[in-house]
Amino acid sequence: MHKIGKQTICFDNPPTILEAASIVGPKEADGPMAKYFDKCLDDEFWGEKSWEKAESKIIRETVNLVVAKSGISNTDIDYCFAGDLLNQCISSDFGLRDTNVPFFGVFGACSTFAESMCLGSVFVEGGAANNVICATSSHFCSAEKQFRFPLELGNQRPQTSQWTVTGSGAVILSKNGDGPYITNITPGKIVDMGIKDANNMGAAMAPAALDTLVTHLQDTGRKPSYYDAIITGDLGHIGKDILSEMIQTKGYNINGNYNDCGVLIFYL
Repeated sequence: MHKIGKQTICFDNPPTILEAASIVGPKEADGPMAKYFDKCLDDEFWGEKSWEKAESKIIRETVNLVVAKSGISNTDIDYCFAGDLLNQCISSDFGLRDTNVPFFGVFGACSTFAESMCLGSVFVEGGAANNVICATSSHFCSAEKQFRFPLELGNQRPQTSQWTVTGSGAVILSKNGDGPYITNITPGKIVDMGIKDANNMGAAMAPAALDTLVTHLQDTGRKPSYYDAIITGDLGHIGKDILSEMIQTKGYNINGNYNDCGVLIFYL
């Protein structure tokens, strides 16, 4: 493991993504990616009394599922890196408290899953772990209450608003396996352009995505065409367009292989 360029870490023995699992809500189940999810729910509560409890159940069952799919015993998992969108990562904390696995709470908003995988990869490559779980969750209803307005108020959503996913994803990273591998990670910096509209998060996040992507390309000496796909987390349609335009001012064109998860997961 060694550093290249300004921010990128290159792994000499790249960790393997051993297994993955996902559970999503009904809106996501109606989207174009439905066939790729392990489980699609019929309602957002999933038998619980609150959206927050439902989210805890979703991440708990997703983590249980990825362990079951991997064939690895819970006792062979060294650490868990996980987080969500709520105060003090309560969905992850309550959902995973019975796993009996050493837990690192991670909060990176839309980057939480990627950040967890970055940290987990360093642990595996550095010899501190053989297997780690990386997971995250979100819930549209709990996120709206946390960051904008409770749904009961019936506020009209502006066209710049994104729709937070109801769902969870988890992977197991391992020092043993046949790939796919995590070969490089480029942690991003905080880039604040002064966007204060909580209903336009795509515009707020696009500058940081731009800085991270450009830095990664410069550190590795690669062109965008090197990659089969360049994917951002949740810039939405507006943020995606902003990033595509801004990166051209840096001398790169990503229109041929760039997309955004927030765009991919839902139909317009």
